[in-house]
Amino acid sequence: MSGTWNGKRVLVTGAGGFIASHLVESLVRNGATVRAFVRYNSRGDVGLLNHLPKDIYDCTQIVGGDLRDLTAIQNAAKGMETIFHLGALIAIPYSYQHPAEVVDTNVIGTLNILLAARDMQIRVIHTSTSEVYGSAIYAPIDEAHPLQGQSPYSASKIAADKLAESFYCSYDLPVVTVRPFNTYGPRQSARAIIPTIISQALTGNELHLGSLDTKRDFTYVLDTVAGFLAAAESTGVDGQTFNLGTGREISVGELVTVIEKIVGRPLTVVQDPERLRPQKSEVVRLLSDNRKAQNQLNWKPETTLESGLAQTVAWIQSNLQVYRPGIYQR
Repeated sequence: MSGTWNGKRVLVTGAGGFIASHLVESLVRNGATVRAFVRYNSRGDVGLLNHLPKDIYDCTQIVGGDLRDLTAIQNAAKGMETIFHLGALIAIPYSYQHPAEVVDTNVIGTLNILLAARDMQIRVIHTSTSEVYGSAIYAPIDEAHPLQGQSPYSASKIAADKLAESFYCSYDLPVVTVRPFNTYGPRQSARAIIPTIISQALTGNELHLGSLDTKRDFTYVLDTVAGFLAAAESTGVDGQTFNLGTGREISVGELVTVIEKIVGRPLTVVQDPERLRPQKSEVVRLLSDNRKAQNQLNWKPETTLESGLAQTVAWIQSNLQVYRPGIYQR
C-alpha cells in the first residue's frame, strides 16, 4: 500500500472526526501528502486530529471551513488527486432535533464536494452509512437492499449517496461509495454505543442504555480505513457501492456481556427512556453482506470483535478525561 500513496495529494473532509482521523494517519504513514479539512471554529479546535502522533500531525496540512461553502471546498480541493469525503453531521438523535442543519450539511456539503471534483476531475471516495438500509428487510444486507430513511440523518445520507451516483452517471465523475457498518475503536466519542458502554463501565457499575435488543455489525476502525484505501486503490469500480462490515452481528445486550468480561467486573443495566429512538425510527438489525468488497476490492476485516474491544477499552481507559460518562451525548 505504501507505494500506492507515496507522494499522492489527498484531501480528507471531516478530518477531525473518528474514522477520518485514523484515515489521515494511515495516509500520512504511507507517504501521501494530506490536506485535512475540518469545520472552522474560533477556538481553532481540530477535533481528533489532536490525538495523532506528533510526527503525523506535523506532516498534515489542516484547513478550516464549512462543507456548505462551495468556495471553501474549491480552495481545499485545488491540486488534489483524490478526495475522501467523510465530512457530515452524523448523530441520529441530533438529527431528530435539528433536521434542517443535518440535511443542509450532509446534502449540500456533498453536492459541493462533487461540484469541485467534477470541475477539477478529482476522484472521490464518498462515505455512506449502513443506516441508509434501515431495519433489515433481509439479512445479511447486500448493496441491493432497499434504502429506508428511518431518521433525518439516514434520509440525508440517502440523498448524498444518490447525488454521488448521479454525478457518476451524468458527468462520468470517478466516484466510489463505501458504506461502513458501525465502526468502533480508539478515539470514538460517547455518541456511539461502544464507547458509551465502556466509559460507563470504567467509571461505575451501572450502565444507562437505550434498547438492548438491537443488533449491529461492528467493524474495527483500522479495518474500515483499509476498506477506504482499497476502494481508492482499486480500478474498474467507479460508480459502485461497497459494504464494509464483518458479516457478524451482536445485540447491545450481548455486547455488554463481552465488555463486562474485558473490564473484569459485573455491570447492571438501567434502560433510559431518553436514549430510545422513536419506535418507527429504530433500526432493529444491521448485518452486512461484504462479499462484493471481498471480491472486487480484495478487502476483508482482520480484527475480531473481542480484540477490537480490548484495544478500545485500553484507549478509553487512558483517555477518560475526554468522556463524560454520566451525560447522554446526542
